[in-house]
Amino acid sequence: KPKLGPSGAVSSNMPKKCVYRLLNTLWSDGGRLRGRQGWDISLRRRPVQRETFQAGDPYHISRREKEELLARWRKEKEEKAQLGITMSDIMDDQSAVGSQKEEESAINLPSTPTPQQQHTDPASPTVATTPEPPPVACGNKVMTRSSEMDLEYEDGRGFGIGELVWGKLRGFSWWPGRIVSWWMAGRSRAAEGTRWVMWFGDGKFSVVCVEKLLPLSTFCTSFHQPTYNKQPMYRKAIYEVLQTAGMRAGKPFPVCVSADDPDISNSVEVHTQQMIEWASTGFLPSGAKGLEPPPAERSPYTEVYPEMWVEPEAAAYTAPPPAKKPRKNSVEKPKIKEIIDEGTRERLVYEVRQKCRNIEDICISCGSLNVALEHPLFIGAMCQSCKNSFLECAYQYDDDGYQSYCTICCGGREVLMCGNNNCCRCFCVECVDLLVGSGSAQAAIREDPWNCYMCCSRNVSGLLRRRDDWTSRLQLFFANNHDQEFEPPKLYSPMSAEKRQPIRVLSLFDGIATGLLVLKDLGIQVDRYVASEVCEDSITVGIVRHHGKIMYVGDVRNITHKHERPVRYDGTGRLFFEFYRLLHEARPKEGDERPFFWLFENVVAMGISDKRDISRFLECNPVMIDAKEVSAAHRARYFWGNLPGMNRPLTAMMNDRLELQDCLEHGRTAKFGKVRTITTRSNSIKQGKDQHYPVYMNNKEDILWCTEMER
Repeated sequence: KPKLGPSGAVSSNMPKKCVYRLLNTLWSDGGRLRGRQGWDISLRRRPVQRETFQAGDPYHISRREKEELLARWRKEKEEKAQLGITMSDIMDDQSAVGSQKEEESAINLPSTPTPQQQHTDPASPTVATTPEPPPVACGNKVMTRSSEMDLEYEDGRGFGIGELVWGKLRGFSWWPGRIVSWWMAGRSRAAEGTRWVMWFGDGKFSVVCVEKLLPLSTFCTSFHQPTYNKQPMYRKAIYEVLQTAGMRAGKPFPVCVSADDPDISNSVEVHTQQMIEWASTGFLPSGAKGLEPPPAERSPYTEVYPEMWVEPEAAAYTAPPPAKKPRKNSVEKPKIKEIIDEGTRERLVYEVRQKCRNIEDICISCGSLNVALEHPLFIGAMCQSCKNSFLECAYQYDDDGYQSYCTICCGGREVLMCGNNNCCRCFCVECVDLLVGSGSAQAAIREDPWNCYMCCSRNVSGLLRRRDDWTSRLQLFFANNHDQEFEPPKLYSPMSAEKRQPIRVLSLFDGIATGLLVLKDLGIQVDRYVASEVCEDSITVGIVRHHGKIMYVGDVRNITHKHERPVRYDGTGRLFFEFYRLLHEARPKEGDERPFFWLFENVVAMGISDKRDISRFLECNPVMIDAKEVSAAHRARYFWGNLPGMNRPLTAMMNDRLELQDCLEHGRTAKFGKVRTITTRSNSIKQGKDQHYPVYMNNKEDILWCTEMER
C-alpha cells in the first residue's frame, strides 16, 4: 500500500538503505529541511514568483521610503567616493614601494618573480579590490543601484532618464516633460516601450508610450500657440522647460519667482517670449545636442524639482472632492482594471466591425471599457475621463472661430474643419479614419466644401452614427453633470405691484451696460445702477446709451461698503473672489427679509476643478445657456444664481431676433444665419473657414456696425 513520504510525494515499500539515503538528503545542510532555500534544490519545486512590469501597477513607494532610500544612496555614494580616494592613495604608496622593491630584487634577488606573477589574493595589501555595489532595500524588494541604472529604459528606443521631451495625452496638446525613473514616480516599472514622464507645470507623472514622445528640439511643430494663449498651466510649463533647456545649453534666462505683481508678470511674459523665439530658431548655437542632460541628471536617483513633490498620479484628472450631500440610490459599476495603449481602441473597433462587440459597450473617444454614459452626439459610450474632456473642450474655440479639439475624442493633432458656414466643428484625422473608414480623411480633404458628420444629410458614416435627438441630449449632458448637491435657493414671497419698489443694482464687469438695458426691457424700475468697468470704450457706450444714469466706480478691487447693493457679475480667474467678497458684503443680515438676487456668469470652456470650486463657494450648481436659442449669435455660458426659474427650458419670444438679417440696418445683407461668439478681438467678427466678413453692402463684404452688434 503506498505511503506519503516526508516531502509529500507518494512512496512505496522501498529498501531501508534507500530510506536512510533519502532522510540524510532531506536533513542535510546543518539539520535544516532541504527546500527552504528555493525551488532549484527542492524535491518539490515551488512555482516561480511572478514579478509584474505593467505600467500602472498599484505598488507604491511612500514619500518617507523615498527619502530614506535617497539618503542611503547618498551615504553609500559618499563612502564609495571616500573609499576610492583612500584606495588611490594606497595604490600610489604601493607603486612607490613596488618600484623600490623591483630595484632591490634586480640587484640582490634576480630569481624573484615579477609583480605580474605575484599572488593576487584580494586580502593582499598590494591589490586594490573593487567593492560590489551595496544592495538598496525598498520594502520587501532588494535591488542594486548599478543594475537599476543599467537596466531601466534599455529597450533601444531612446528617451533616457533626464531627457526633455514633448508628450501627448488624450485631451491635451503636446506637453513638455522630463523622462524620470520609476523610482522617482513612486510606482512600478514602466512596461517595455513606455517611459515615466514628469510634466512641467504641475509636476505630475504619467506613463507614456514612446510613439507619443518627441524630443524637445521639435519645438516648432509641437508648440501650440492657441493653448499657450488660453491655459495658464501650459504657459507655466513652457516657461519651466525653456528655463531648464537654457541652463543646459549655457544660455540662462532671468528667473522670476512670483508673478503676483503686475510688473513681474509682464517681465515673465517678456522673458518667456524671448525663450520661445530662441527655441523656435532651433536652440542655437548648440542646437539639439545642447539639450542633452548632464551626467548627474541621468541618474535615476537625482532629485528633480524637490519643491514640487506631489502625490504621484498618472491620471489626467484628479478625483472630485467629497460632495456636500452624497447622492442617494447611486450604484457605481465595478471598474475594470485596464491599461489603454495605442492599439486598444483600434482593436476594439475592429471587433465591432467583426460583430464581436457592441459599440455601446466601449468609449468611442479612447477605447476604454469603463463606460459611464452614452456619447451625446453619436451612437456609442463614453468614459468618465472623456466626459470631463468633453465638458471642457466642447465649447472651446480657437481664434479662427472653430473648435480647438476634435468633436469625438476632444484631442487630435490634425483636424478637419467643417465647410458649412454655420458650423464650427472639427474632427481629427485619427477618429475619421478609424470610425468612418480608412482613407476617409483624405477623401474629406479633397472634398470642398466638406460638410462634417453633424451637418451632412446622412446619419450614418461607417461606424459613426449621429443620434437623432443629439440637440436635446447635448443640453441634458451639460445640465446633468453635477457631482455636488446643494440646498435649493431661498424663495421670496410674491409682492403685489403697488408694493414693489425700484431695485438697486451693482454690476461687476459691466461691459456696455446690457444689464440695465435688459432690466428696462423687462419693465423693472431701477433706483440706482452702480457699475464696475475699466474699458474706456465700454464706459463711453454706457454713458451715451443711458444718458449718464450709470454710476461708474472703476476697478472691482476698489469697491467697498460705501457703494450700493446687490450684485451681478461677469468675470473669471482670481477676480471671482472679489465677487465672492462683495456678495457677502451686500447680502442682507440675518432676519432681513428684503429680496436679494444675484447672478454670476462664466464661460463653459473651463476646467472641471474650476467649475467645482465655483459651485462649492456659491453653494449652487450652474445652468448652461447658449444665446443662439434667443439671438443671432453663439454664446454658451454657465450661470450661477438664485433667480427663480433658471432651470426651465429656454424658449424664444416673438420679438427675439434669431437671424443675423433681423439685426442689420436697411440695405445690408447677411451672409450667415448666426455669427460666432463676438469678443473684444477684432478677428472674432470674421466668420467661416475662409474668414469672411458677415455682411454684404454695395457688393462688398463689411463688418457689423456697433448698433447691429448691440442688437
